[in-house]
Amino acid sequence: MRGAGCTINDLWDRNLDPHVTRTRLRPIARGAITPFQGLVFTGAQLFAGLAILLQFPLECFWYATPSLLFVAAYPLAKRVTYYPQFVLGLTFSWGAIMGFPALGVDLLTHSGAQMGAALLYASNVAWTVLYDMIYAHMDIKDDAKAGIKSIALKHDKETKQVLTGLAAVQIALLAGAGVATGAGPAFFSGGCGGAAVTLGIMIKRVNLKGVKDCWWWFVNGCWITGGAISLGLGADYLVRYTEQKDKINGEDDSA
Repeated sequence: MRGAGCTINDLWDRNLDPHVTRTRLRPIARGAITPFQGLVFTGAQLFAGLAILLQFPLECFWYATPSLLFVAAYPLAKRVTYYPQFVLGLTFSWGAIMGFPALGVDLLTHSGAQMGAALLYASNVAWTVLYDMIYAHMDIKDDAKAGIKSIALKHDKETKQVLTGLAAVQIALLAGAGVATGAGPAFFSGGCGGAAVTLGIMIKRVNLKGVKDCWWWFVNGCWITGGAISLGLGADYLVRYTEQKDKINGEDDSA
């Protein structure tokens, strides 16, 4: 789906991309393929995504369908608002919702999971806006000339303050998701704490005026922070699994 989203974005932006240094050599922008060929390729990507989606519980299909609206809306958002990154966040973070029905948890009927899912989704939205704001700084001069709007353009003078605020919101929402789902100390110290440290380092060290530096942190920062969150989740799972296993063994011994 991410690939289909990129192709849809290139189709919408085919008249804008030639004016941006980073995107001017994209296939549609440089005329290597026609818009019609791009549409055909998009269809192939969507069918491939559908084939994968159908391997999951049927409920996943209905949960996935609304995300197509966000995929189509993002390229349009950058034409009308300085905050298209929020639309991108709503799109990219949909996996946080999809994980629940994939595990057999129907959010429409399982009220206990709704708060955790909502907070996790919102946390991912804030995270996406954060790292895409750094990404947008690579094109800030070309975007200004081409009339492309972005949060980086709107808050160029106070970007690091905005990034810090987004990081604080992300960590708070992530911790809230942990509380809502009954996560243990391993998640809060490893996942939330690790994310706070890695985001802090990135915000402090990134050179927003350097295209290569912005690119490096955009590409690697999400893996570094995501790795910290994943380790926290994994550690919390192992702790719970061990405790549950010990409890079962204890019950067997007493029996």
